[in-house]
Amino acid sequence: MSGIRLVLKMASLPRLLAVTSVALLLPVIAHATGPAGAIRTIDVGSMGEGPTGDALRRHIVERLNRQARLSVVATPSDADATLRGSSSIWATGTFSVNPRSKSYRVTTFHGYLSVELADKAGQTLWSYLVTPSRFRASSITDDLADQAVSRLLDAVANIAAGTPPAVPSGLTAHARLHAAGSTLAAPLYMKWFESAGIPVTYDAIGSEAGIRQLSDGKIDFAATDMPPTEEPSAAHLQVIPTVVGGVVPIYNLPGMDGDLRVSPAIIAGIYSGAISRWNDPRIRAINHGAHLPDQGIAVIHRSDGSGTTFVWTSYLSQVSPGWKESVGAGPRVQWPIGAGAVGNEGMAEKVQNTPYAIGYVELIFAIHHQLNFALVENPAGQFIKADLSSISIAAAGAAESNGQPFRFSILNSPKKDAYPISTFTWLLVPIQGLNAQKKAALADLLNWVLTTGQKQCASLGYVPLPSSVAAKALSTVAAIK
Repeated sequence: MSGIRLVLKMASLPRLLAVTSVALLLPVIAHATGPAGAIRTIDVGSMGEGPTGDALRRHIVERLNRQARLSVVATPSDADATLRGSSSIWATGTFSVNPRSKSYRVTTFHGYLSVELADKAGQTLWSYLVTPSRFRASSITDDLADQAVSRLLDAVANIAAGTPPAVPSGLTAHARLHAAGSTLAAPLYMKWFESAGIPVTYDAIGSEAGIRQLSDGKIDFAATDMPPTEEPSAAHLQVIPTVVGGVVPIYNLPGMDGDLRVSPAIIAGIYSGAISRWNDPRIRAINHGAHLPDQGIAVIHRSDGSGTTFVWTSYLSQVSPGWKESVGAGPRVQWPIGAGAVGNEGMAEKVQNTPYAIGYVELIFAIHHQLNFALVENPAGQFIKADLSSISIAAAGAAESNGQPFRFSILNSPKKDAYPISTFTWLLVPIQGLNAQKKAALADLLNWVLTTGQKQCASLGYVPLPSSVAAKALSTVAAIK
Protein backbone atom coordinates (compact mmCIF):
# COMPACT_ATOMS: atom_id res chain seq x y z
CA MET A 1 0.00 0.00 0.00
CA SER A 2 1.68 3.19 -1.09
CA GLY A 3 1.78 6.09 1.27
CA ILE A 4 1.52 4.05 4.47
CA ARG A 5 4.10 4.99 7.05
CA LEU A 6 4.53 3.15 10.32
CA VAL A 7 6.93 3.97 13.13
CA LEU A 8 7.22 1.53 16.04
CA LYS A 9 9.60 2.15 18.92
CA MET A 10 10.07 -1.59 19.45
CA ALA A 11 11.77 -4.53 17.76
CA SER A 12 9.86 -6.13 14.92
CA LEU A 13 8.20 -9.54 15.07
CA PRO A 14 9.41 -10.86 11.71
CA ARG A 15 8.32 -14.50 11.79
CA LEU A 16 4.87 -14.00 13.25
CA LEU A 17 4.20 -10.95 11.12
CA ALA A 18 5.24 -12.83 7.98
CA VAL A 19 1.75 -14.28 7.72
CA THR A 20 0.21 -10.82 8.06
CA SER A 21 1.54 -9.79 4.65
CA VAL A 22 -0.40 -12.56 2.92
CA ALA A 23 -3.41 -10.39 2.16
CA LEU A 24 -1.18 -7.70 0.70
CA LEU A 25 0.82 -10.10 -1.49
CA LEU A 26 -1.96 -12.21 -2.99
CA PRO A 27 -2.81 -11.24 -6.57
CA VAL A 28 -6.02 -9.31 -7.09
CA ILE A 29 -8.33 -11.27 -9.40
CA ALA A 30 -10.95 -9.27 -11.23
CA HIS A 31 -13.56 -12.03 -11.07
CA ALA A 32 -13.55 -12.63 -7.34
CA THR A 33 -16.19 -14.80 -5.75
CA GLY A 34 -19.39 -12.85 -5.09
CA PRO A 35 -20.52 -11.78 -1.63
CA ALA A 36 -22.83 -14.76 -1.22
CA GLY A 37 -20.32 -17.32 -2.53
CA ALA A 38 -19.35 -20.18 -0.24
CA ILE A 39 -15.75 -21.37 -0.01
CA ARG A 40 -15.42 -24.74 -1.72
CA THR A 41 -11.86 -24.74 -3.05
CA ILE A 42 -8.68 -23.80 -1.22
CA ASP A 43 -5.03 -23.31 -2.07
CA VAL A 44 -2.61 -24.21 0.72
CA GLY A 45 0.58 -22.18 0.53
CA SER A 46 3.67 -21.95 2.70
CA MET A 47 3.43 -22.64 6.42
CA GLY A 48 6.86 -21.24 7.18
CA GLU A 49 10.48 -21.81 6.31
CA GLY A 50 12.46 -25.04 6.45
CA PRO A 51 11.48 -28.61 7.31
CA THR A 52 8.95 -27.54 9.94
CA GLY A 53 6.98 -25.41 7.50
CA ASP A 54 7.12 -28.15 4.86
CA ALA A 55 5.91 -30.80 7.32
CA LEU A 56 3.03 -28.60 8.52
CA ARG A 57 1.89 -27.83 4.97
CA ARG A 58 2.09 -31.48 3.96
CA HIS A 59 0.01 -32.61 6.93
CA ILE A 60 -2.60 -29.87 6.39
CA VAL A 61 -3.02 -30.90 2.74
CA GLU A 62 -3.29 -34.58 3.69
CA ARG A 63 -5.87 -33.82 6.36
CA LEU A 64 -7.92 -31.61 4.03
CA ASN A 65 -7.86 -34.31 1.34
CA ARG A 66 -9.52 -36.71 3.80
CA GLN A 67 -12.64 -34.54 4.18
CA ALA A 68 -15.36 -33.55 1.73
CA ARG A 69 -16.11 -29.93 2.59
CA LEU A 70 -13.12 -28.29 0.87
CA SER A 71 -11.18 -29.30 -2.23
CA VAL A 72 -7.46 -28.50 -2.32
CA VAL A 73 -6.34 -27.00 -5.62
CA ALA A 74 -2.86 -26.37 -6.97
CA THR A 75 -2.89 -22.62 -7.62
CA PRO A 76 -4.45 -19.52 -6.02
CA SER A 77 -6.21 -18.59 -9.27
CA ASP A 78 -8.27 -21.80 -9.09
CA ALA A 79 -9.16 -21.35 -5.42
CA ASP A 80 -11.94 -19.50 -3.63
CA ALA A 81 -9.47 -18.77 -0.83
CA THR A 82 -5.80 -19.21 0.04
CA LEU A 83 -4.35 -20.39 3.35
CA ARG A 84 -0.89 -19.17 4.32
CA GLY A 85 1.02 -19.37 7.56
CA SER A 86 4.18 -18.90 9.58
CA SER A 87 5.51 -21.25 12.21
CA SER A 88 8.29 -22.05 14.64
CA ILE A 89 9.00 -25.05 16.88
CA TRP A 90 11.71 -25.17 19.54
CA ALA A 91 12.97 -27.55 22.21
CA THR A 92 12.08 -26.63 25.80
CA GLY A 93 13.86 -29.40 27.70
CA THR A 94 13.95 -33.15 28.28
CA PHE A 95 12.38 -35.62 30.67
CA SER A 96 13.05 -39.22 31.58
CA VAL A 97 10.43 -41.79 30.59
CA ASN A 98 11.74 -44.02 33.38
CA PRO A 99 12.11 -42.30 36.75
CA ARG A 100 14.62 -44.99 37.80
CA SER A 101 16.90 -44.39 34.85
CA LYS A 102 18.23 -41.19 33.34
CA SER A 103 19.82 -42.92 30.36
CA TYR A 104 16.84 -42.40 28.05
CA ARG A 105 15.33 -38.95 27.90
CA VAL A 106 12.70 -37.49 25.61
CA THR A 107 12.93 -33.94 24.26
CA THR A 108 9.94 -31.68 24.83
CA PHE A 109 8.89 -29.03 22.34
CA HIS A 110 6.80 -25.89 22.15
CA GLY A 111 5.88 -23.78 19.15
CA TYR A 112 3.12 -22.15 17.14
CA LEU A 113 1.43 -22.11 13.76
CA SER A 114 -0.05 -18.77 12.70
CA VAL A 115 -2.51 -19.12 9.81
CA GLU A 116 -4.56 -16.69 7.77
CA LEU A 117 -7.20 -17.37 5.12
CA ALA A 118 -7.64 -14.73 2.40
CA ASP A 119 -9.97 -14.46 -0.58
CA LYS A 120 -8.92 -13.78 -4.17
CA ALA A 121 -8.85 -10.05 -3.57
CA GLY A 122 -6.47 -10.51 -0.65
CA GLN A 123 -9.07 -9.74 2.03
CA THR A 124 -8.59 -11.62 5.29
CA LEU A 125 -11.49 -13.96 5.94
CA TRP A 126 -10.24 -15.78 9.03
CA SER A 127 -7.07 -16.25 11.08
CA TYR A 128 -5.81 -18.23 14.05
CA LEU A 129 -2.72 -18.80 16.19
CA VAL A 130 -2.41 -22.49 17.02
CA THR A 131 -0.35 -23.53 20.05
CA PRO A 132 0.30 -27.11 21.19
CA SER A 133 -2.44 -29.11 22.88
CA ARG A 134 -1.64 -29.63 26.52
CA PHE A 135 -2.20 -33.38 26.28
CA ARG A 136 -1.24 -34.52 22.80
CA ALA A 137 -0.67 -38.03 21.51
CA SER A 138 0.86 -37.07 18.18
CA SER A 139 4.00 -35.13 17.22
CA ILE A 140 3.88 -31.37 17.71
CA THR A 141 3.77 -30.74 13.93
CA ASP A 142 0.83 -33.11 13.49
CA ASP A 143 -0.89 -31.60 16.53
CA LEU A 144 -0.54 -28.03 15.24
CA ALA A 145 -1.66 -28.98 11.74
CA ASP A 146 -4.64 -31.01 12.99
CA GLN A 147 -5.79 -28.13 15.17
CA ALA A 148 -5.43 -25.64 12.30
CA VAL A 149 -7.53 -27.78 9.96
CA SER A 150 -10.18 -28.39 12.61
CA ARG A 151 -10.47 -24.65 13.34
CA LEU A 152 -10.48 -23.86 9.60
CA LEU A 153 -13.31 -26.29 8.83
CA ASP A 154 -15.39 -24.91 11.69
CA ALA A 155 -14.84 -21.35 10.45
CA VAL A 156 -15.41 -21.98 6.74
CA ALA A 157 -19.01 -23.01 7.30
CA ASN A 158 -19.76 -19.43 8.39
CA ILE A 159 -17.59 -17.55 5.89
CA ALA A 160 -18.87 -16.05 2.66
CA ALA A 161 -15.99 -15.49 0.25
CA GLY A 162 -15.63 -12.13 -1.42
CA THR A 163 -17.42 -10.01 1.19
CA PRO A 164 -16.66 -6.41 0.23
CA PRO A 165 -14.03 -4.88 2.54
CA ALA A 166 -14.50 -1.58 4.30
CA VAL A 167 -13.55 1.17 1.83
CA PRO A 168 -12.01 4.45 3.01
CA SER A 169 -13.90 7.56 1.94
CA GLY A 170 -12.46 10.16 -0.41
CA LEU A 171 -11.70 12.52 2.47
CA THR A 172 -9.08 10.08 3.82
CA ALA A 173 -6.89 10.08 0.71
CA HIS A 174 -4.52 12.78 1.97
CA ALA A 175 -5.09 12.54 5.72
CA ARG A 176 -2.28 11.24 7.90
CA LEU A 177 -2.88 10.09 11.44
CA HIS A 178 -0.47 9.91 14.36
CA ALA A 179 -1.06 7.69 17.40
CA ALA A 180 0.93 6.43 20.36
CA GLY A 181 0.59 4.25 23.44
CA SER A 182 0.18 0.56 24.20
CA THR A 183 3.03 -1.86 23.65
CA LEU A 184 0.74 -4.74 24.67
CA ALA A 185 -1.22 -4.47 21.43
CA ALA A 186 1.52 -2.93 19.29
CA PRO A 187 2.13 -6.01 17.08
CA LEU A 188 -1.53 -6.05 16.10
CA TYR A 189 -1.68 -2.30 15.57
CA MET A 190 1.37 -2.60 13.32
CA LYS A 191 -0.47 -5.19 11.26
CA TRP A 192 -3.69 -3.20 11.14
CA PHE A 193 -2.09 0.09 10.17
CA GLU A 194 -0.23 -1.61 7.33
CA SER A 195 -3.44 -3.21 6.03
CA ALA A 196 -6.20 -0.64 6.49
CA GLY A 197 -5.22 1.66 3.61
CA ILE A 198 -5.05 4.78 5.81
CA PRO A 199 -1.62 6.31 6.57
CA VAL A 200 -0.84 5.95 10.28
CA THR A 201 2.27 6.62 12.34
CA TYR A 202 2.26 4.67 15.60
CA ASP A 203 4.73 5.08 18.47
CA ALA A 204 4.66 2.14 20.89
CA ILE A 205 5.76 4.10 23.97
CA GLY A 206 3.44 2.68 26.64
CA SER A 207 -0.12 3.52 27.65
CA GLU A 208 0.78 6.24 30.13
CA ALA A 209 3.00 8.15 27.70
CA GLY A 210 0.42 7.78 24.92
CA ILE A 211 -2.36 9.24 27.07
CA ARG A 212 -0.06 12.10 28.08
CA GLN A 213 0.76 12.90 24.44
CA LEU A 214 -2.94 12.88 23.56
CA SER A 215 -3.66 15.24 26.44
CA ASP A 216 -0.88 17.54 25.21
CA GLY A 217 -2.32 17.56 21.69
CA LYS A 218 0.73 15.90 20.14
CA ILE A 219 -1.12 12.95 18.58
CA ASP A 220 -4.52 12.28 17.01
CA PHE A 221 -5.50 9.28 19.15
CA ALA A 222 -4.00 7.08 21.84
CA ALA A 223 -3.87 3.36 22.59
CA THR A 224 -4.20 2.21 26.18
CA ASP A 225 -4.60 -0.95 28.24
CA MET A 226 -6.12 1.03 31.10
CA PRO A 227 -9.85 1.76 31.10
CA PRO A 228 -10.04 5.55 31.30
CA THR A 229 -11.13 7.23 34.50
CA GLU A 230 -13.92 9.72 34.86
CA GLU A 231 -11.61 12.71 34.84
CA PRO A 232 -12.90 15.89 33.13
CA SER A 233 -10.72 15.21 30.08
CA ALA A 234 -12.34 11.78 29.65
CA ALA A 235 -15.66 13.46 28.82
CA HIS A 236 -14.11 14.70 25.56
CA LEU A 237 -12.96 11.23 24.46
CA GLN A 238 -14.60 8.31 22.74
CA VAL A 239 -13.46 5.03 24.30
CA ILE A 240 -13.23 2.31 21.64
CA PRO A 241 -12.36 -1.28 22.61
CA THR A 242 -10.25 -2.94 19.94
CA VAL A 243 -9.19 -6.45 20.97
CA VAL A 244 -8.64 -8.84 23.88
CA GLY A 245 -5.23 -10.05 25.08
CA GLY A 246 -3.67 -12.05 27.86
CA VAL A 247 -0.77 -11.08 30.15
CA VAL A 248 1.35 -14.13 31.02
CA PRO A 249 4.02 -14.86 33.66
CA ILE A 250 7.18 -15.63 31.69
CA TYR A 251 10.14 -17.38 33.26
CA ASN A 252 13.69 -18.50 32.51
CA LEU A 253 14.21 -21.60 34.61
CA PRO A 254 17.14 -23.77 33.42
CA GLY A 255 16.54 -27.44 34.02
CA MET A 256 12.78 -27.12 34.54
CA ASP A 257 10.86 -29.98 32.87
CA GLY A 258 7.27 -29.38 31.87
CA ASP A 259 5.13 -26.34 32.57
CA LEU A 260 5.41 -24.28 35.72
CA ARG A 261 2.23 -23.76 37.73
CA VAL A 262 1.62 -20.64 39.79
CA SER A 263 -1.23 -19.60 42.05
CA PRO A 264 -2.33 -16.01 42.70
CA ALA A 265 -0.69 -16.21 46.14
CA ILE A 266 2.59 -17.35 44.61
CA ILE A 267 2.66 -14.54 42.04
CA ALA A 268 1.91 -11.95 44.73
CA GLY A 269 4.49 -13.57 47.02
CA ILE A 270 7.21 -13.48 44.37
CA TYR A 271 6.55 -9.85 43.42
CA SER A 272 6.32 -8.74 47.05
CA GLY A 273 9.54 -10.53 47.99
CA ALA A 274 7.87 -12.98 50.38
CA ILE A 275 8.84 -15.85 48.05
CA SER A 276 12.44 -15.43 47.00
CA ARG A 277 13.69 -18.88 45.88
CA TRP A 278 12.48 -21.22 43.17
CA ASN A 279 12.41 -24.23 45.48
CA ASP A 280 10.17 -22.51 48.01
CA PRO A 281 7.79 -25.12 49.54
CA ARG A 282 4.77 -23.16 48.28
CA ILE A 283 5.95 -23.46 44.66
CA ARG A 284 6.94 -27.12 45.11
CA ALA A 285 3.52 -27.96 46.57
CA ILE A 286 1.72 -27.29 43.25
CA ASN A 287 4.53 -28.48 40.94
CA HIS A 288 4.80 -32.09 42.04
CA GLY A 289 7.93 -33.84 40.78
CA ALA A 290 9.27 -30.77 38.96
CA HIS A 291 12.96 -29.89 39.22
CA LEU A 292 12.90 -26.56 41.04
CA PRO A 293 16.44 -25.36 41.70
CA ASP A 294 17.70 -23.85 44.91
CA GLN A 295 18.20 -20.49 43.21
CA GLY A 296 17.06 -16.98 43.94
CA ILE A 297 14.20 -15.61 41.81
CA ALA A 298 15.24 -12.66 39.65
CA VAL A 299 12.10 -10.51 39.58
CA ILE A 300 11.66 -8.28 36.52
CA HIS A 301 9.04 -5.54 36.29
CA ARG A 302 8.29 -2.66 33.95
CA SER A 303 10.08 0.59 34.68
CA ASP A 304 7.96 2.74 32.34
CA GLY A 305 4.33 3.80 32.73
CA SER A 306 2.69 0.70 31.38
CA GLY A 307 -0.80 -0.53 30.65
CA THR A 308 0.54 -4.07 30.96
CA THR A 309 1.71 -3.19 34.47
CA PHE A 310 -1.74 -1.75 35.16
CA VAL A 311 -3.30 -5.09 34.16
CA TRP A 312 -0.73 -7.11 36.17
CA THR A 313 -1.02 -5.04 39.34
CA SER A 314 -4.82 -4.78 39.05
CA TYR A 315 -4.93 -8.57 38.96
CA LEU A 316 -2.65 -8.82 42.00
CA SER A 317 -4.80 -6.28 43.84
CA GLN A 318 -7.89 -8.40 43.14
CA VAL A 319 -6.36 -11.68 44.32
CA SER A 320 -4.18 -10.45 47.20
CA PRO A 321 -5.50 -8.10 49.90
CA GLY A 322 -1.93 -7.67 51.13
CA TRP A 323 -0.75 -6.52 47.70
CA LYS A 324 -3.71 -4.16 47.33
CA GLU A 325 -2.93 -2.52 50.66
CA SER A 326 0.85 -2.31 50.36
CA VAL A 327 1.44 -1.75 46.62
CA GLY A 328 -1.84 -1.29 44.79
CA ALA A 329 -2.58 -1.02 41.08
CA GLY A 330 -1.51 1.43 38.41
CA PRO A 331 0.69 1.98 35.36
CA ARG A 332 3.50 2.73 37.81
CA VAL A 333 3.81 1.35 41.33
CA GLN A 334 6.45 1.37 44.03
CA TRP A 335 7.83 -2.10 43.41
CA PRO A 336 9.01 -3.85 46.59
CA ILE A 337 11.79 -5.68 44.73
CA GLY A 338 13.15 -6.41 41.27
CA ALA A 339 14.80 -4.86 38.24
CA GLY A 340 13.10 -2.74 35.59
CA ALA A 341 12.64 -3.18 31.84
CA VAL A 342 11.05 -0.89 29.25
CA GLY A 343 8.16 -2.14 27.12
CA ASN A 344 6.84 -5.65 26.53
CA GLU A 345 9.73 -6.25 24.15
CA GLY A 346 12.28 -5.08 26.70
CA MET A 347 10.70 -7.23 29.42
CA ALA A 348 10.80 -10.32 27.19
CA GLU A 349 14.43 -9.74 26.27
CA LYS A 350 15.48 -9.18 29.89
CA VAL A 351 13.84 -12.39 31.12
CA GLN A 352 15.25 -14.27 28.13
CA ASN A 353 18.78 -13.13 29.05
CA THR A 354 18.48 -13.54 32.83
CA PRO A 355 18.65 -17.09 34.25
CA TYR A 356 16.09 -17.78 37.00
CA ALA A 357 14.08 -14.68 36.10
CA ILE A 358 10.34 -14.11 36.07
CA GLY A 359 8.40 -11.32 34.34
CA TYR A 360 5.09 -10.54 32.62
CA VAL A 361 4.25 -9.75 29.00
CA GLU A 362 1.39 -10.01 26.54
CA LEU A 363 1.10 -13.55 25.14
CA ILE A 364 2.49 -12.77 21.68
CA PHE A 365 5.79 -11.51 23.11
CA ALA A 366 6.29 -14.75 25.05
CA ILE A 367 5.68 -16.79 21.90
CA HIS A 368 7.88 -14.62 19.70
CA HIS A 369 10.79 -14.87 22.14
CA GLN A 370 10.26 -18.62 22.64
CA LEU A 371 9.81 -18.08 26.36
CA ASN A 372 8.09 -20.45 28.75
CA PHE A 373 5.01 -19.04 30.44
CA ALA A 374 3.24 -20.48 33.45
CA LEU A 375 -0.19 -21.95 33.96
CA VAL A 376 -2.12 -19.67 36.31
CA GLU A 377 -4.71 -20.90 38.81
CA ASN A 378 -8.09 -19.28 38.22
CA PRO A 379 -10.96 -18.76 40.70
CA ALA A 380 -12.42 -22.14 39.72
CA GLY A 381 -9.22 -23.83 40.93
CA GLN A 382 -8.09 -24.75 37.40
CA PHE A 383 -4.52 -24.16 36.24
CA ILE A 384 -4.97 -22.49 32.87
CA LYS A 385 -2.42 -21.77 30.16
CA ALA A 386 -3.13 -18.67 28.10
CA ASP A 387 -4.24 -19.32 24.53
CA LEU A 388 -6.96 -18.07 22.21
CA SER A 389 -9.53 -20.43 23.67
CA SER A 390 -8.97 -19.61 27.36
CA ILE A 391 -8.77 -15.86 26.69
CA SER A 392 -11.95 -16.03 24.57
CA ILE A 393 -13.80 -17.66 27.45
CA ALA A 394 -12.81 -14.76 29.71
CA ALA A 395 -13.86 -12.22 27.06
CA ALA A 396 -17.26 -13.84 26.66
CA GLY A 397 -18.13 -12.59 30.12
CA ALA A 398 -17.55 -8.96 29.19
CA ALA A 399 -20.03 -6.53 30.71
CA GLU A 400 -20.24 -2.82 31.35
CA SER A 401 -19.41 -1.73 34.86
CA ASN A 402 -21.43 0.96 36.61
CA GLY A 403 -23.14 1.84 33.35
CA GLN A 404 -19.98 3.31 31.86
CA PRO A 405 -19.58 2.15 28.25
CA PHE A 406 -16.57 -0.10 27.61
CA ARG A 407 -14.95 0.55 30.99
CA PHE A 408 -15.09 -3.11 31.97
CA SER A 409 -12.62 -5.59 33.39
CA ILE A 410 -12.47 -9.32 32.65
CA LEU A 411 -9.68 -10.01 35.13
CA ASN A 412 -10.08 -13.13 37.27
CA SER A 413 -13.12 -14.41 35.40
CA PRO A 414 -15.05 -17.02 37.43
CA LYS A 415 -15.58 -19.23 34.37
CA LYS A 416 -14.04 -22.68 34.76
CA ASP A 417 -11.74 -22.62 31.73
CA ALA A 418 -11.04 -18.87 31.55
CA TYR A 419 -7.51 -17.52 31.67
CA PRO A 420 -7.53 -15.16 34.69
CA ILE A 421 -5.18 -12.40 33.47
CA SER A 422 -7.13 -11.42 30.36
CA THR A 423 -7.88 -7.85 29.34
CA PHE A 424 -9.48 -5.61 26.76
CA THR A 425 -7.40 -2.86 25.24
CA TRP A 426 -8.77 0.45 23.98
CA LEU A 427 -8.26 3.42 21.67
CA LEU A 428 -8.95 6.90 23.04
CA VAL A 429 -10.32 9.19 20.36
CA PRO A 430 -10.96 12.93 20.84
CA ILE A 431 -14.49 14.09 20.03
CA GLN A 432 -13.27 17.61 19.23
CA GLY A 433 -10.10 19.18 17.90
CA LEU A 434 -9.47 17.21 14.69
CA ASN A 435 -10.02 18.69 11.25
CA ALA A 436 -12.60 17.22 8.85
CA GLN A 437 -10.08 15.10 6.95
CA LYS A 438 -8.63 13.55 10.08
CA LYS A 439 -12.07 12.91 11.56
CA ALA A 440 -13.14 11.12 8.39
CA ALA A 441 -9.91 9.13 8.26
CA LEU A 442 -10.19 8.14 11.91
CA ALA A 443 -13.83 7.09 11.53
CA ASP A 444 -12.93 4.98 8.48
CA LEU A 445 -10.01 3.43 10.32
CA LEU A 446 -12.17 2.52 13.32
CA ASN A 447 -14.90 1.06 11.13
CA TRP A 448 -12.27 -1.11 9.44
CA VAL A 449 -10.68 -2.15 12.76
CA LEU A 450 -14.06 -3.18 14.21
CA THR A 451 -15.06 -5.22 11.13
CA THR A 452 -12.41 -6.46 8.69
CA GLY A 453 -9.57 -5.90 11.16
CA GLN A 454 -11.13 -8.23 13.72
CA LYS A 455 -10.53 -11.15 11.34
CA GLN A 456 -6.77 -10.53 11.55
CA CYS A 457 -6.49 -10.59 15.37
CA ALA A 458 -6.19 -14.30 16.00
CA SER A 459 -3.15 -14.94 13.78
CA LEU A 460 -1.13 -12.88 16.27
CA GLY A 461 -2.63 -14.44 19.39
CA TYR A 462 -5.19 -11.73 20.17
CA VAL A 463 -8.88 -12.49 20.60
CA PRO A 464 -11.45 -10.59 18.50
CA LEU A 465 -14.02 -8.55 20.35
CA PRO A 466 -17.24 -10.34 21.30
CA SER A 467 -19.77 -9.50 18.58
CA SER A 468 -22.01 -7.55 20.96
CA VAL A 469 -19.08 -5.40 22.10
CA ALA A 470 -17.93 -4.77 18.50
CA ALA A 471 -21.46 -3.80 17.45
CA LYS A 472 -21.80 -1.30 20.28
CA ALA A 473 -18.36 0.13 19.55
CA LEU A 474 -19.34 0.65 15.90
CA SER A 475 -22.39 2.61 17.00
CA THR A 476 -20.16 5.09 18.83
CA VAL A 477 -17.89 5.74 15.85
CA ALA A 478 -20.51 7.91 14.16
CA ALA A 479 -20.02 10.52 16.89
CA ILE A 480 -16.50 11.18 15.64
CA LYS A 481 -17.52 12.58 12.25
